[in-house]
Order: sequence, then structure tokens, then C-alpha cells
Amino acid sequence: MNKKKNSKYDLESKRGSFFLFGLWISFSLIICAFIYSGKTQVSNADWESDLVEFDMEEIEMEEEIKQITPPPPPPPEIEVVEEEIEIEEEIEWDDVELEEDEEIEIEEEEEEVDVVDFAIVESIPIFPGCKKSSAADYNLRRQEDLQCFNAGIMNHIKNEFKYPEIAKEMGISEKIYVQFVIDKTGSIKDSKVVRGDNKYLKEEALRLVNGLPKMTPASQRNKPVGVPYTIPIHFKLQ
Repeated sequence: MNKKKNSKYDLESKRGSFFLFGLWISFSLIICAFIYSGKTQVSNADWESDLVEFDMEEIEMEEEIKQITPPPPPPPEIEVVEEEIEIEEEIEWDDVELEEDEEIEIEEEEEEVDVVDFAIVESIPIFPGCKKSSAADYNLRRQEDLQCFNAGIMNHIKNEFKYPEIAKEMGISEKIYVQFVIDKTGSIKDSKVVRGDNKYLKEEALRLVNGLPKMTPASQRNKPVGVPYTIPIHFKLQ
């Protein structure tokens, strides 16, 4: 009887210890569960964040690659070679077909034209010693007249050319451009230097041009007219 009472007494006396031990275990389980849950969420969040960031980098890189375009190639260089005697380019007139019923009205000019551009004048000046071309084709006739005209001017300049002594001593070489008018009488007038620097070379260039012989004047609609012309004279020491 005493033994039963003693064991019941022992259990009653240890109830507080059991309660504290159970409470400690409960708190430990709760803390472990909280820590495990927190680690799982952080890991998942890190994995999702890394995955999204990786995809964005790939998209940005692809967009940058598409936007990069190679620069255009540099334009090719063009070399221009100037001749000592300027020859005007030939004008080519396209054939125009007219209907039979179409009428062409030509208005008569009230004022007489004194000067016509060299490139469009119907008949260019004829240099002394040249014969006007008799070719039936207009373009061929103009080309033959122009060849003889330029040859006459070049021969005159080569024969009359004198290098200024002062410019020769100073070793000056330059290309002088002279513009002048062959008026409706075939005489040279209004000569002037349009490009050039050296005083002595410009004077010699004007002397050569003003010494050109009188020519058969240019004509427009069978009337004599004046034409402007420009030649470059190259003063070059060898």
C-alpha cells in the first residue's frame, strides 16, 4: 500500500519536469519547421530570380546584335586629269519624231542676239586655215569644225609662247585660265583671267589670247553672233 502511494507521489512530483520537457520539444519542432520553410522559399526565390535574369540577358544581347549594322563602304576616289587646252564637250541632239498634223510655231525675236553660248550655237567660229565641214550629219559637222578650231588655237599658243623671265628665274609653274569672246566680226575682245595667281604668267596668257587671228564668226539662224570661250594655258618648267 505504501509502495503504490510512493510511485503515485513520484509521478505527481515529476509532472512539472515532463511538462517543461514537452514544451521544449514543441518549441524545437516549431523552430525547425520555420527554418526549413524559410530555406526552401529563399532557394526557390533565388532559382526563379536567376532564371528570369538569364532570359533577360539573352534577349538584350539578341536585340543589340540586331541593331549593330556594318558601316557603309567609303565612296570610291575619282581622279580628274586636266588637259592643257580645254575642248568643249560635243552636244548630242536626240531625234524628235513629230506627227504630221503637229505644227511648230517659231516666234521671231524682236531684239538681235549678240552673244550665244558656245555649247549651243548652231555654227562655231572657223579658225583661219580651216574649212567649214560639209558633212550632212549635224553632230559630225560640228565635231570636225571643233577639232580644227582647237588645233588652230593650240598651234598659235605653242608658236607664240614665251615663258616670262622673272617667273622662270623664280621657278613658278601655274595653269592660267583665260576667258574671251569671239564677237560677230570674228575679232577677240573682253579677254580676262578667270583663274590664276602669278602676275607675269597672267600677262603672258592675255598676250597670247589677244594675239589670236581674226576668224570667221559663229552663226545662229544664218546670222553672225559672238561666242564666249575659255582656254587653260599651262606654264610648266621642266
